[in-house]
Amino acid sequence: MIIKDWKREILTIPNLLSIFRLILIPIYVVIYLKADSGSDYYLAASILAVSCLTDMIDGKIARHFNMISTLGKILDPVADKATQFTLIVCLAVKYPVLRFLAGLFFVKECFQIIAGGICLKKGKILKGALLAGKICTTVLFLSLIVLVMLPNLSEKTVFIITLIDIVFVIIAFVDYIIAYFRKDGYFQSIDNSPA
Repeated sequence: MIIKDWKREILTIPNLLSIFRLILIPIYVVIYLKADSGSDYYLAASILAVSCLTDMIDGKIARHFNMISTLGKILDPVADKATQFTLIVCLAVKYPVLRFLAGLFFVKECFQIIAGGICLKKGKILKGALLAGKICTTVLFLSLIVLVMLPNLSEKTVFIITLIDIVFVIIAFVDYIIAYFRKDGYFQSIDNSPA
């Protein structure tokens, strides 16, 4: 699959916001892993909040100003998933129970990359994120930001938060499996997707 006029597509506000979110990832990692005070953790959480906010804004801008693009449909979820996975892995350093969530998340994303790649070879792409995926993303971001911002939570609280996250990831995973194997209306031709 070749994205037509990718230079023009990359310079749209939504796509630049997605790139900005990718740039924030290493900044967050350095601040979180070196954090040794409450203000450091708040700063790390603030970076995540900015990332989450730009994620919500870029979609609204893309739809409102008709800036939806094939590149954006790839770049936006890549920025989301890279941010989420990095966040989970960093937190798993402090909270080993999160390793289960990291493993499940990794398997889910590998499935989506493989299934998405097969669809792209056939000239098709998902019309957009599924509702279960959007809800899962929101729950993950909010709960993980809480874990970053409040580093002294009890093991029981962390376990409950992790369990909730695992449930939402499983629901989203199942929904995407169904979407990729169904034959009706979940996909559109790349040629017909907005430029």
